[in-house]
Amino acid sequence: MNNSLKVKEIIARGYINPSKLPGSDYVINPYVGCPHRCMYCYAEFMKRFSNHDEPWGTFVDVKIRSTSTRPINLAGKNVFLSSVTDCYNPLEEKYELTRKLLQQLRYSGAAITILTKSALVLRDLDIFRQMPDITIGVSMNTTDDLFRQEIEPGAASVLNRLYVLKTLRENGIRNWMHVSPLFPHFSDWKALLEAAAGFTDRFTFENLKLRAAALPRVLLYITQKHPQLKELYEQIYRQNNMDYWRSTRKEILAFCNARKISAAVHFSEKEPQE
Repeated sequence: MNNSLKVKEIIARGYINPSKLPGSDYVINPYVGCPHRCMYCYAEFMKRFSNHDEPWGTFVDVKIRSTSTRPINLAGKNVFLSSVTDCYNPLEEKYELTRKLLQQLRYSGAAITILTKSALVLRDLDIFRQMPDITIGVSMNTTDDLFRQEIEPGAASVLNRLYVLKTLRENGIRNWMHVSPLFPHFSDWKALLEAAAGFTDRFTFENLKLRAAALPRVLLYITQKHPQLKELYEQIYRQNNMDYWRSTRKEILAFCNARKISAAVHFSEKEPQE
């Protein structure tokens, strides 16, 4: 974990909040901020609400409560962990907030979905086995660990994330690979499908969407390290030319349909606004 990470314990008013995400009724974010330091992170907008001046990725607020937060009336609802943090970031090893919440949720009757980039998720296999309706997604966008280190320096390695999917399958836990975000030119989605073949239930795909804070950071990276791709990225992210994503969507769906691979493509054809 980053030694310069600023960690603060805060008193949370609650963990479970209504969700606007498709397919989710409620969302849980046990932490504010994330130490993965993903170059493209869309959750950086949370700084508006967290009263932090530090760069995104250099601080985490740990949501502490002095009383139980046992959820009620969640039967038949869909609960997602997490939307603006990774609930299995390295601080979870110490604080176990996610584990405690899952212990409360396992008898709630809710359908639980977890999305992570961390191998720490395997710590809680004992709880997952007791949960009748849980699905765990692993987010990754490359099989090249050198590229992963450049864009997601604090997240788990490529091999560790593939190991998570394999181990979940071996333990009878439903899982999927969230191929996200797809970086134009860099993300070899066919290699990812091949790497996870046999031990994941389905694939979802999301394109790289850059909010205002991440846009200059990613474009600077492209200009300095991969100048031959500058024009492509400028077309997509400065000129809002979505032809690349339209053709990629068609290629993914045709490839997966021909091989009977369960897949869903969630590409935005409009760049997000701050």
